Amino acid sequence: MTVPAEAAKRRIVDLFMSSEERLLRRWTQLSGASPDELRDLYQALRIALAGEEGDFADVRGLLAELSRARVRQGHTPSDTARLVFSLKEALYEAVEDDGGPEALRGFVWFSRLVDDLGLYTFETYSAARDKIMLDQAEQLLELSTPVVKLWEGIVAVPLVGTLDSARTQVVMEKLLQTLVDTGSEHAVIDITGVPAVDTQVAQHLLKTVVAARLMGAECVISGIRPQIAHTIVTLGIEFGDIVTKASLADALSYALKRSGVEITGAARTRVAVRAERA
Repeated sequence: MTVPAEAAKRRIVDLFMSSEERLLRRWTQLSGASPDELRDLYQALRIALAGEEGDFADVRGLLAELSRARVRQGHTPSDTARLVFSLKEALYEAVEDDGGPEALRGFVWFSRLVDDLGLYTFETYSAARDKIMLDQAEQLLELSTPVVKLWEGIVAVPLVGTLDSARTQVVMEKLLQTLVDTGSEHAVIDITGVPAVDTQVAQHLLKTVVAARLMGAECVISGIRPQIAHTIVTLGIEFGDIVTKASLADALSYALKRSGVEITGAARTRVAVRAERA
């Protein structure tokens, strides 16, 4: 910064320091915010301007906090940015009263500084919104891949909706962890509610079955729709010796038998279940 520019900056900082009560009152009027909202921010800005290193970290921290608080109160990010920008108008009135060329040149520098701080509130809002959307997406992914216990030693993953690589990866991780947590030896992956699969998804399912097998558990895939079966055959995907069943009920019946549970139907509305002891 040249000597004249340094002098202009020093003059505008002097005005900012010496007109605190006036500026804060006028800033409050112009922005429509409460004095309590602005006082700490003003003080942080005052300290940053008085320092030689130009450290505005505290100012940015307060702006981020203010931005998040106002979003929760229903304000738009534009409202918060206008709040910050209105400080320029408040200071400009003091610059007009001063009337000196140094103050006018210094106001240009101060105006750019306030613009940067106002835009920072937009960045804070965008970052907070992206984090919320990411958290919601992860929560939806968790909810869309439930692993439920059907019987002692038997768990199931009923899948509904579009199945992509990311979701099948979550399926694998949750299923394997559940097998560890419950000590189950049988798992049913039901894809009755899945309209279609591609090569990558099919490969992920196969890897899930193989991984479970390595852990000592047997997987059964149920509910393969005719369209999916046709796709799998067309793509040349080999399921090998992996057991598949037409429905979840068939898969559960198979898993129960493999677990040593004998099911006998005495009547249409009555089912007797007997567990065989080893």
